[in-house]
Order: sequence, then C-alpha cells, then structure tokens
Amino acid sequence: MMTAHGKLRREKGSLAEYESQMKDLRAQLTDQIKILDSQVEVKQQQLSDLSEFLRRRGDIEAEYARALDKLTERFTHKTKKKEQWGQSVCQVWSVLLTQTRLESREHAALGDTCCNTLTQRLVHGTEDTHRLHKRSKEVGIQMQDELLKVTTELQTALKTYNLYHTDCLIAEGKLKEAERLEERHTGKSAELGPGQSGGQRRSSVKKMERLMEKRHGRVQETQLKCTKARNDYLLNLAAANAAMNKYYLQDVSTLIDCCDLGFHLSVERVMRCYLASRLRIQKTEEMGLKQLEAAVTSLDQGGDRDALLQQHDAAFCLPFRFNYHPHEGDQVCEVSAESQVRYELETRFQQLQSRLAAVTLETEEISKTLKATLTALLDSMCDSECNPSTDLPSSLSHEPPVGSTAPKLTLAKRRANQQETETYYFTKVKEFLTSSSLTSKLQAKHDLLQDAIQKAEAVDSDPSRMQCARSVRVRKSRPVSQFCHTLFTTDIVSYIQSSGQQIPVVVESCIRFINLHGLHHEGIFRVPGSQREVNLIRDAFERGEDPLSDSECDLDSVAGVLKLYFRGLEPPLFPYDSYSQLLECVQIEGEIEKAGQIKAIVSTFPRPLLIVMRYLFAFLNHVSQYSDENMMQPYNLAVCFGPSLLRGMDSDDAVARQPQVNDLVKTMILQHDIIFAGQSELPGPVYEKHMTLEQEYCEPITEEGDGETEHLPSEDEWEAVAMFDYVARSPAELSFKQGEILILHSKASCDWWRGEVGGVKGLIPHKYISVLEGSERGKREEGGGGGGSTGNLATEDPQTENTTRSQERRHTLDTVRQGGLRPTDRPPFGQADRTTVDKEMISRQMNSVFKELLSRQPPIQSSALTTPAAPTPSPSSSSAPAAKKVGFGLRGRALFRPMD
Repeated sequence: MMTAHGKLRREKGSLAEYESQMKDLRAQLTDQIKILDSQVEVKQQQLSDLSEFLRRRGDIEAEYARALDKLTERFTHKTKKKEQWGQSVCQVWSVLLTQTRLESREHAALGDTCCNTLTQRLVHGTEDTHRLHKRSKEVGIQMQDELLKVTTELQTALKTYNLYHTDCLIAEGKLKEAERLEERHTGKSAELGPGQSGGQRRSSVKKMERLMEKRHGRVQETQLKCTKARNDYLLNLAAANAAMNKYYLQDVSTLIDCCDLGFHLSVERVMRCYLASRLRIQKTEEMGLKQLEAAVTSLDQGGDRDALLQQHDAAFCLPFRFNYHPHEGDQVCEVSAESQVRYELETRFQQLQSRLAAVTLETEEISKTLKATLTALLDSMCDSECNPSTDLPSSLSHEPPVGSTAPKLTLAKRRANQQETETYYFTKVKEFLTSSSLTSKLQAKHDLLQDAIQKAEAVDSDPSRMQCARSVRVRKSRPVSQFCHTLFTTDIVSYIQSSGQQIPVVVESCIRFINLHGLHHEGIFRVPGSQREVNLIRDAFERGEDPLSDSECDLDSVAGVLKLYFRGLEPPLFPYDSYSQLLECVQIEGEIEKAGQIKAIVSTFPRPLLIVMRYLFAFLNHVSQYSDENMMQPYNLAVCFGPSLLRGMDSDDAVARQPQVNDLVKTMILQHDIIFAGQSELPGPVYEKHMTLEQEYCEPITEEGDGETEHLPSEDEWEAVAMFDYVARSPAELSFKQGEILILHSKASCDWWRGEVGGVKGLIPHKYISVLEGSERGKREEGGGGGGSTGNLATEDPQTENTTRSQERRHTLDTVRQGGLRPTDRPPFGQADRTTVDKEMISRQMNSVFKELLSRQPPIQSSALTTPAAPTPSPSSSSAPAAKKVGFGLRGRALFRPMD
C-alpha cells in the first residue's frame, strides 16, 4: 500500500513539474505581449514628440523669415535714400540684403516644410505604427496559441502514458501474484500426495494454466499499449521542444520586426527631408549637421531589436527544455521500434517524410514571395516623390516644396496601395511562420523516428538475433452471421437494441482500422476513396462479415464507409427535435459555456446514442491531434462529418445553416470530454487511443526459404465427426456437412487440422469437428486414461506437450512481430476440456441445438451477439465433464462475442 502511495506521489510530482512549466510559459508569453504593447506606445510617443517639435520649429522658422523680410525691406528703403554712400559700400549692402532676402525665403520654405509636409508624414507614420502593431499582435497571439496547444498536447500525452504504464504495472503485479499462487498450489498438491484424485489435480492444473496464460496475455497487451503511449509522448515531447526553439529563436524576432516595420524608415525619411532643408540655409553649421546626419544614418532596425531583446532578456530568453520523465522507473527513454509497432512507425515515417517535403517546399515558396513583398512595401514607404533632392538648391527656384503641391488624389492612391501591400505582406508573414513552425515540429518527429527505425534495422540485421524460421499468419474473415441485421440506412437505436452491439460493428471496425493504420494518413476523411471498394465493404458488413480484418483495405475507402454509415442513418445520429436547440448554442461566446449548454441538450438523448457519440467524438479528437501530419484540424473534420451527423427536417436551409453545423461539430470535437459523461457515469465502451490487434482468425503459412510451419509429431490417422456444416472460403480449405466422417493427418495450428474429406486433402477447422474415441490416437492412449476429445487431441506425454506449447508461443510471437497480429486468446492445443463423445449422441444433440437456435432471439442486454455453444452431453452422462465450445471471439473487430 505504501508502495502504491509512493508511485502516486512520484506520478503527481512529474505532472506538477509540467504544470509549473506550463504556468511559467503562459506568464512569459503574456509578458511578451505587454512588452510589445509598451514598445508601440513608446514609438507613438516618439513620433508625437517629433511632430510637435517640427511644428514649433516651423512656427519659429516662419516667424524668423518674416522678421528677416521686414529687416530687408527696411534697410533696402534706407539704402535708396542714402545715395551718398559709395558704390562699393552700396554693393556690399546690396549683396548683404539680397543674401538676407534669399535666407528669408529659405527659412520660410523650411517653416512650411516643418509645419505641413513633415508633420503630415509623422501623422501617417503614427497611424501605420498602430495598425502594423495590431496586426503583428494578432499574429503573435496566434503563434502563442499554437505553442500552448503543442505543450497542452504534450501534457495530455504524458497523462495517457502514465495511465497505460500504471495498467502495465498492475498487470505485471497480477502476473506475479498468479505465479506465487501457482507455486503455493503446486506445493499444496505435493503435500496431499496420491490421496487426491487424478481428475481433481488435472482440473486444478488446467485452471492455473488458463489463469497464467490470461495474465501473460494481459501483460503483453498492456506492455504494447504502454509502448505506443510512450512513443506518442516522446514524439510530442520532441515536437514541443522544437516548437519552443522555433518560437523563441526565430518567431519572436520576426514578430518584433513586423512591429517595427517601416517605423525606422519613416523617421529616417522625415529627418533626411529636414536635413536637406537645413543644409541649404545653414552652410556654416556643417559640422553639427554632419553629426546629426551620422546619427540619422546610424538608424538600425536590427540593432534596436537586439537591444530590446537584451534589455528584456527575462521575457524573451529561451525557457528550459521539457525533460523526459519516465513513469514508475520505466527504463525506456527513446522511441521504440519493436516488432509490434515497427510497421506502424515505418508507415508513419514514410508519411512524415512526404509531408515534410511538401511543407518544406511550400515554406520556401512562401519565403520567396515574402521577400519580394517586403521589398515592394519598403519601396512604397520611401517613395521618391516624398524626398526632396539635395542636389538642386531651392534658393534658385521660387516654387514651394514638392510635398505641399502634390495632388491629394495621388497621395491617397499611394496610401491605399501601401495598405493593400501591407495586408498581403502580413498574410504571407502569417503563412510563413505557421509553415516554418510546422516544418520544425515535423522535422523533430522525423529525426526521432528515423533514429529509432535505423536502430531497429541494425538490431534485426545482427546475425546472432536472426531466426532460422518464421511463419506468417494470413488473416481470414470470420464466419458469416446467422442473424442478419440491416446496418446502413436504418435506425441506429433499433439496431443496437436488436443486435446487442453497443457500438455498431461498422463503426467499431472502421475506427479500429483507422486507429491502427490511418491516424497519420494525409487527408483522411477528406480525400474520397474508391466507390467500388466502398460498396464492397458496405455489402460485406451487411452480410454480417467483417471485411476490415484484412489490413490491406484502402484507408480512404474505409473512411468513406464510416461517413456513409452515418450519412445513411434515418433518423440521423442527432435527433431531429434537437436540431434547432443545438444550433442556438453556437451563438454563445465562451467555449466552456457553449460546451455546457450542448451537454445539457445531449444528456437528454437515449443512452445508446450517447455511448456511440462519446466513442465517435473521442476518436475524431484523437485524429485532430495528428493534424500536423494528416492536415485534418477539428474544423476540417467538422466539415466532413457535420452534414452526416446533424440534419434538420427541412432540407431547404441546410446550406444556409452549414456554417453553424460545422461550428457545433467542431466544438463537440474539441470539448468532447466536457460534453460526454465518463465511463463511471455512463457505463459502456470507451474509445482507446492506443489500440492493438485483437484475436484474429489465422492460418499459418510458410514463407519461401524461411523454414517450415510447426506441426505435431507424425502419428497415424485419426477419425473425426463434423459437428456443424462448413463451407470452404479458399482452395486450401475443405467443405463438409454435419455428421460427415473426416480423416485427420496432423495439426496445422491451434485452429486447423490437415486432413481429407472424401479423398480430397486440405485444411479442416478444429472448432467444427470432434475427434472420435475409437480413432488410432485414442487407442494408443487408452492405457493412460485418455478418451476422445472435442476439437482437440488427447493428452500427450508432458515433454511433448510442453515442447508443443513453447513452439506455439514462439510461433504466435513471431506472427505478431511480422504481421501486427495479436496472440489469440484461445487455450493452447491439447488443453481444452476433454470428454468422451459418442457419434450418435452428437448427431442427436446437434439437431436439438439448431432447433433451439432458430427459435431463440438474440439477447438485447449483451454488448455483442453470441454464437451457439457446442453440444453438451445429456444429464445422464454426468460422469464426463461437459465439452464447451466457445464461439468466434472478435473483440474489437468482432461481429460476435463468446457466450459466457
């Protein structure tokens, strides 16, 4: 108990550390926005002060020009009266007065430039600064939201990993407990000695073996889920760190540059114009003007940006990297490409490679367009018409400055063009930042997967680790159901009640297939599949089969079948009477309040609908978490599923209300954990993020050059009787009728015999037959107390039985590693309940069983349909244990589940 509490504290400690990092990150991002806001206020204040200074300087220059003009007129009048002055002196006065008159004109021109032209430009600069900052802030907030989204996904992946690893530890603990129980039971049996009956010992040994196999299977399943969850966590960890690096090392600088766009250039142009006017009238102040010009020339946008970053290093410095926190002493600290997930990782790696190449090319094209747009925007800001030439002295021309006489229409047109260019430029900035951030995240995942796959290939290529033989399992579809229910174009509630499937088989099978193979598939649900294949899959489901047991189906076609199923439901998944109420929720502003209102409406739906909705929207949310790779954001998924899930009685307004439907479905995808109750409040199937391949119907075959399939030691032939009709599904199988006598040669696997029927050789399913007591095998073991068996061989000697069991386990493990199949949950060959079966009794009981099945209605309360059990002996034959045959279990992809 203390150990459990210690584990819980350590788990909470690692989660608390992530929470603290997230809290610090949010505070830091908020400080960045505040600092950028303060900077724009500083720039606006600087422009305002400069405008006020130039206006007052213009007034002073104008007043000074008027004073000079009065002075010149006064002394010109005096010189005309004093004709007694000599010509040389008069010439001096004439030159002096002329020069003063010219100086008065230059000061008047300077005063007009300062009061009108330069002040107007500064007003425009203030407007530009405010507008550009607002757009930059929008881009910055969006990038921060993307960064927070990545870190939130990392936190969610950590929680999922902790959950699955806890399940793994629990399963391992139960396995150890079972081992201790087995040791205790063995010791107890040894103490009892021969006093205990042989039947009781064998029964207890079988129970312990079944318990151990069940616990071993649970440990393997939880370890596989834990591995997938850890891989997802590590990939999200790499993506989060890459996004952090990209944002703080590149995006922040780009955002600051956008905030300062044109500010330094505007100030520079204004000051250069002022300098040009002053240089024409203040030749004697050349040194001072050169110093001012040097200061103006030293305007440096990049330098100011770096200074700002250094001044506020606490807000803009790169935070600490997110460290990997293994759960409960987990020793694996890297992406694992074990054989169970090797195919999945290789497929994901190839899709990442393709996606990364496309995004990189797109980013390069956007970058080129961005540079060209920036050049055009800067050229528009520093138009030559706003720049007076310093080469031509204005004293030779009595025309007013060019800026004051420019047509207002030309100026307005130039301003409009500039703003249009700004809008396009910021659109490209947003695209570039988003695309480059996506590239960095994809590259991080790509590199991590590449290293993992290379390491796995190096291990596989090691000669010491190569196996001399391996077998491949060919997946077979399950037997066709005897009870057919309409799947498509039906009422889903009625179907669930009649079939007993809480999640319709087409929904469960399609979602499992996409979970295993298509989460990273680009354009899943958006790219249409082959209509022919969609029809074939649909027809197979309608016949009661599960066509997706073969993983070679087209992903887009499987996704099309899932959409087709919901589109064909009548009534739709969301009842008609809730249509208007749900669309009214879209008007609510807050996301939490909106989700709460939707939950209040959805909670009134029938319980079967709620279970299906919870399963579907949890799956869609999981798909959206891989939007970096599959390009299916929640809104894109809402566009694909909205019309299929939500329809009104009146089809005329469907197009007009489509945006509201999309918004509603998007909210339900994002807030599905708030809208739908958990398993404790609403018992029923829950979608799992990391699924595994469930029990498959398999036939082992041998790959060329890889050895032979395992089989039992060579024996004489056995006779068996067919307990059911069976129709072959491939040329390798044999068809037979109930009661027909079969000849068995050897065991092909735990599910199949090699034998013959009517002289034709092939494969025979052992679940459909019963080995006769009088066969050659039974005669041989008669002395050892072994009788006939139902679908299994009689008891073998312990050494042979242990060897066979270990071979079957190795064979199953190799098959799982190569084909992605999960070991079956069936008991090993030779361990089924044994009983003495009489041929006539089997025939008589089979007739009664089939009559009973034809009159029996399928149970409603069970989560899946059940198959008929094998015939059991009559009460009179109570001396032998009942032979119980379990139906075809299809957990996950199943149409039918075994009857308890």
